[in-house]
Amino acid sequence: MSFRRILEAVLGFFSVFLIVALTLLVIVAVVARELGAAFSWYDEVATILLAWITYYGSAYAALKRGHLGSPEAMMALPVGLRLPLFVLAEILVVGFFAVLAWMGWQVVILLEGDKLVSLPWVPVQFTQSVIPIGAALFILCQLLTVADEWRALARKDAAAAIKESI
Repeated sequence: MSFRRILEAVLGFFSVFLIVALTLLVIVAVVARELGAAFSWYDEVATILLAWITYYGSAYAALKRGHLGSPEAMMALPVGLRLPLFVLAEILVVGFFAVLAWMGWQVVILLEGDKLVSLPWVPVQFTQSVIPIGAALFILCQLLTVADEWRALARKDAAAAIKESI
């Protein structure tokens, strides 16, 4: 099994796990609130789970080339224009996520010693680590798919090639 397939399985499993965890948390919190025993930590944890779903899910989507793209617009262009625009788009996307990873790491460093308000035993650094980790994973997933996407876009019949890659 290739590294890409293993990463896809891990990211897919973890994303689904986070979605199920958030769903169960919401259901249990609603029931508890209706019974008059609302959780003081629910809002903070649900917000963190939603952020984690966003970052890890977007990395998974990048690995499937289902994020930040418009293949229909690209395939409408001539090959001579399609490939340079693809390179530019890849540079911009990777550059943006590199800045996000770096700045996210700076935020994690600044948060040293901070704890969640409602769960004081949980370090904020842990909850916010998703920013640099998610951004780095997005870059990795994007780079793992560049060669396949290049080959698909370089074909004269880009429409069929893009449908094959989806």
